[in-house]
Amino acid sequence: MSDVPELLGGRYEVGELLGRGGMAEVHLGVDTRLGRPVAIKMLRSDLARDATFLGRFRREAQSAAALNHASIVAVYDHGEDHVYTESGGAKVNIPYIVMEYVDGRTLRDVLSERGRLEPMEAVRVTESVLDALAYSHRQGIVHRDIKPANVMVGEDGSVKVMDFGIARAMADASATVTATQAVIGTAQYLSPEQAQGQTVDARSDLYSAGCMLFELLTGRPPFLGDSPVAIAYQHVGEPAVPPSRYADGIPEDLDAVLLHALEKSRDGRYQDADDFRADLQAVRLGRPVSVAARSSAAAVAGAAAAAGMTEALPTTGAADHTAAWEAPVAPTPTPAEDEEPLLTRRERQEEERRRGPLAYIVLTLAVLAALGLLGFGLVSYFAPPEVTTITVPDVVGAPEDAATATLTQKGFEVDSVTAASDTVEEGNVISQDPEANTTAEEGSTVRLTVSGGPDNVEVPDLAGRTLDEAKALLDDLGLTLGTVDEVDDPDTDKDVVISSEPSARSDVKPGTRVDLTVGTGQVEVPNVVGMSQNEAQRELSDANLRVKTEYEQTGDAPEGDVIDQDPSGRDTVDIGSAVKITVAQKEAPTVTATTVSPTTPSETPTTSETPTTSETSPSPSDSSSG
Repeated sequence: MSDVPELLGGRYEVGELLGRGGMAEVHLGVDTRLGRPVAIKMLRSDLARDATFLGRFRREAQSAAALNHASIVAVYDHGEDHVYTESGGAKVNIPYIVMEYVDGRTLRDVLSERGRLEPMEAVRVTESVLDALAYSHRQGIVHRDIKPANVMVGEDGSVKVMDFGIARAMADASATVTATQAVIGTAQYLSPEQAQGQTVDARSDLYSAGCMLFELLTGRPPFLGDSPVAIAYQHVGEPAVPPSRYADGIPEDLDAVLLHALEKSRDGRYQDADDFRADLQAVRLGRPVSVAARSSAAAVAGAAAAAGMTEALPTTGAADHTAAWEAPVAPTPTPAEDEEPLLTRRERQEEERRRGPLAYIVLTLAVLAALGLLGFGLVSYFAPPEVTTITVPDVVGAPEDAATATLTQKGFEVDSVTAASDTVEEGNVISQDPEANTTAEEGSTVRLTVSGGPDNVEVPDLAGRTLDEAKALLDDLGLTLGTVDEVDDPDTDKDVVISSEPSARSDVKPGTRVDLTVGTGQVEVPNVVGMSQNEAQRELSDANLRVKTEYEQTGDAPEGDVIDQDPSGRDTVDIGSAVKITVAQKEAPTVTATTVSPTTPSETPTTSETPTTSETSPSPSDSSSG
């Protein structure tokens, strides 16, 4: 989009284009207030007047903004203040969504590069997707478009579901088709009920997740066709085949889980995402999968066996096939061309008359017996083992250690996950699955969701901000301003933040008190008396003070040393204040004035006295008497 503004919502800088889809463009952006990267999704300008796409785009913002889960791409903000000018001069508002930036690739990109994933890697990714779906379904939101292109895999291995563009609340899930009766969703991953335009619910997402897992395992979706309509027909009427038909190394329990997820009837498949995820976890940990999944596999194997009496299934050259894949095939022996017939035609006719109908009866009984043995073998193989069921105790609200001890004592395995909660004390159980007072198999796993307290937030870098700005930013993040300590710092103006505790970029709980150290705008005057003029000027300049210099002649200090200053050392003054220093100057030499007077001789010299000359100038009386 060429007409992208530099700033959206007064805070989001729009950067390079990351990707383009059928409905929107996604740009890399920066939240200038919080200093973090974001992804900015903007509706294409040519769709800005289309009420259908506008509705879908706004619904995505509302749906995703209501979801707060580690496996769902977070929506931070949305708006419509970007104005696009059309070629005719008309202006139209373009809506945008500000989302979490995930440093990674979509599953579609991963599949394009690698073809398919290893079975346990595919299981792990799908478990995370199902975890996100379980959460969104509990919030009443059906995604309706689960596919590899809508799942991000971060560089750190995290998995996140995105693009709730066609998601709807379950109360409005009947809106499966548009006003023009076009089916919403992607054909390869449509549930049968979506393909038929029926009401969708959470189980529709689980079917789509099953299709996605099938492609992760095999490199292809479960159904292919020349057109979306042809594929939709297969979703409705064609039974799914085990993924081990197309790829090696897939365990038979994983076959069973996929076949159960892809049941045509929504009542016949997984009823919630937690059940689907539990079976995948059982496959990953080598535990038995649910009876329902094994039954789906047995039904497919039985159908394949019945068809196999007359028709051989196509092979792929895989050396390892599961029981659901294999079906007995009756070989048709053909005589070699160079063999002579053992009986002439007359002899064969005579032999057939001699056998009569008894031979056909025996043959029929043999076939029935073979089918019976096959059925008995399948039932014996897939029949669930006898298990003991016990009542699940109620541990909701209990501390995690106490809940684990209670369940272990009852004979259950315990699997705990941590989730943020604003209402349940940290370390206590938020929910359990299976629920309390229901029955479950002895030795089965009870999954606990344990409160980790409210979601952590990152302390922003507040250094250099004013106290008011820092307080506003802490309020925006749900943090509390703690104590404010003032210190003299020559480089910091009054009420400007120097540091915080906890320090910047620390992860803390919402409501955490953040203590600040701010400048007073003042500085302590260093004592420079006794320093040389150059040293004193450098010291005062480092303290961000101005220097005013005066000179005084003195013999009591070396020339060029500071003999006095004002203000005195250790006084506190405003940053930038002037300090007067007095510098010693060498005294000038002292000049003594001498007056020379003429000497006047005596009128009556005494013959007995010898005349003398004074080292000083003569007296004036002597000159006057001669």
